[in-house]
Amino acid sequence: MKFTKMHGIGNDYVYVNCFQETVKDPSAVAKYVSDRHFGIGSDGLILIRPSEIADCEMDMYNLDGSQGAMCGNGIRCVAKYVYDYGIVKKTSISVATKSGIKYLDLTVENGKVSMVKVNMGSPILTASRIPVSAETEQVINAPLTVDGTTYYMTAVSMGNPHAIIYMDEVENLDLEKIGPSFENHSVFPDRVNTEFVKVLDRHTVQMRVWERGSGETLACGTGACAVAVASILNGHVDGDVPVTVRLLGGDLSIFWDRSENLVYMTGPATTVFDGEIDLSFMGE
Repeated sequence: MKFTKMHGIGNDYVYVNCFQETVKDPSAVAKYVSDRHFGIGSDGLILIRPSEIADCEMDMYNLDGSQGAMCGNGIRCVAKYVYDYGIVKKTSISVATKSGIKYLDLTVENGKVSMVKVNMGSPILTASRIPVSAETEQVINAPLTVDGTTYYMTAVSMGNPHAIIYMDEVENLDLEKIGPSFENHSVFPDRVNTEFVKVLDRHTVQMRVWERGSGETLACGTGACAVAVASILNGHVDGDVPVTVRLLGGDLSIFWDRSENLVYMTGPATTVFDGEIDLSFMGE
């Protein structure tokens, strides 16, 4: 299987051009290629497919083999791939995802895509649609008890469910310990991605993320969007300018256009290397 390793501020995936390749069991392949000792090493697998309704389609799988609905850092890399490799030669493109069609604007330097702005769509705040079990229609700064400790959570979906927790400091959190407890909490029927956030100023927040199916990652695009929305709803940041979200792998710029109720994410996309991996033992 030919592949390309790419990352969006450290959120790395193995990308496969399914205009040319066929992947029979993407769930199993995702688990194998994601292994950082016996495989390629990544946060998951993303398949780039032809689409009848958009310029291309992306299918995203986490490193545990589960399928994700959307990946903000991943979709920027998909846009870079299809432009750089000549599949789609436009600087405004559409990508079909399990969360609907997303529209992207590309910044090209020396013939290669360097930055991508993504229209991530409207944030979902209705609890039943996120989904999160709650007695209220929205969950904003609501108490949640996890392993005997009460946190205050804001729930947002940007195609994936997110629980945002504000804290005084995030650097020394033991995410390996508390992350799974949030991910598998009974109030989240489809599990959840959890962002632990420190507010730095009226325009900047810092976050670490525990992603369902992947654990802690260096970055999460939908998570950064959810954090920006939650930070505005909670009054932590100004709502009329972009919010800089600082992640372990780098920064993303998020703007919630409340007049249109659309969230725009801007950030880089990077190609690491092209390669080929033998999957014959898997029957591929």
